[in-house]
Amino acid sequence: MTVFREPVARSLPPTAAFIAKFTGGRPGDHPVGALALHLLYGTAAGGVFGGLVGASDDERVAAELGASEETVGLVAGTAYALALSAFGERVLLGRLLDMDLEDDELMIFHAGHVVYGVALGAWVGSRS
Repeated sequence: MTVFREPVARSLPPTAAFIAKFTGGRPGDHPVGALALHLLYGTAAGGVFGGLVGASDDERVAAELGASEETVGLVAGTAYALALSAFGERVLLGRLLDMDLEDDELMIFHAGHVVYGVALGAWVGSRS
């Protein structure tokens, strides 16, 4: 997701503002920490998704829907990422960081999460 958003948004992820809020300085002062924290968040969220999908009976769900396990993973990953994106926009950006993204920034924010969800869902679904 970060690799997708970097060339498009031309800015650090919101984790830079998060770090700056609690350690001081400007968001641009924390590029390594911002990217590392963003990677940590993504890894943890991916682990939660893997645990949730792994605990479900993917084979049965896929059979009932007439779809492959990969397709179920892809759809579930996209839905999961959109939920994370909505939470991030409303709670983390809106309430915690008091950030209000411009429309174009908001589109990139959500599109990046969709890219993450598609990749995560396809990967987890193909390993079920």
